[in-house]
Amino acid sequence: MALVFLVLVFLMAAFLQDCNRVNGTVFTVANQCSETIWPGVLTGIGGTSLANGGFALPPGQSAPVNAPAGWSGRFWGRTGCTFDSSGAGSCATGDCGHGLMCEGAGGVPPVSLAEFTIGGDKDFYDVSLVDGYNVPLSITTSSGTGDCRTAGCVADLRSSCPAVLSVGGSDGRVIACKSACAAFGTPEYCCTGDHNTLQTCSPNQYSQVFKSACPTAYSYAYDDASSTFTCSHADYTITFCPPTAS
Repeated sequence: MALVFLVLVFLMAAFLQDCNRVNGTVFTVANQCSETIWPGVLTGIGGTSLANGGFALPPGQSAPVNAPAGWSGRFWGRTGCTFDSSGAGSCATGDCGHGLMCEGAGGVPPVSLAEFTIGGDKDFYDVSLVDGYNVPLSITTSSGTGDCRTAGCVADLRSSCPAVLSVGGSDGRVIACKSACAAFGTPEYCCTGDHNTLQTCSPNQYSQVFKSACPTAYSYAYDDASSTFTCSHADYTITFCPPTAS
């Protein structure tokens, strides 16, 4: 009888997991920063918009964002934002040009990105610094199977950003770090033109600064091998300023 009960429990757990997968994925967006972060969300072409594209998240708070099965897109953090009661306004970093709600618009570089493709046998996810860096960021998984490792950039690159890539705020502090592509716009840094393959676009001195500080994040366009992660049947937590950030 005990064996039959255990089998039934196992089958019920598997059934519930499959049901949850059909219903979609839960992203928990958490803010461990000392300042308010305004998460932005951009859905892939033809997909369902999440959370109206953006919202405010005070320090120490978290918010669930439900995504349907098959969703793909990106999350990022906006900093130094000022919005009025109608949602009109702008941000010092990560601004999308649409006010509080970024429906259909991405964040203006430099910006740290959490990217996802949900569905099939595996989800794919990564933290990307290809568009630069503005805030520490991590992705962790729960209830998933497979490799399911943590991805992210928990170091504060604003303090170690090369001067030529630095973006200063109104008070003179470094508030973001450009990618070399954004700073120089040349094919060897942007992996375009004659440098548009893995064989012809290699890590450079600036991407290596990013990679040294954040080994599990994309440092340039062809950094797939050490920066793309997979998990199955998982929910995800996206944390701005994870506790280990320095």
